Amino acid sequence: MTIHHLEVRFQVEGDDGAVFTRLFNQHIQAWAKLYEDQCARATHTEAERRFGDGEAP
Repeated sequence: MTIHHLEVRFQVEGDDGAVFTRLFNQHIQAWAKLYEDQCARATHTEAERRFGDGEAP
């Protein structure tokens, strides 16, 4: 089965803009945390790969 078009509608109580802003901020912060963790892991891995490269035999 292939879905070619999906439309989702929902209603929220209160100010739609405020709800969107709250949800956007919540999810963008979660994404940013994952991205920062991924970058830190990549930096750590690169440092481990270089370990010993500058030492004389």
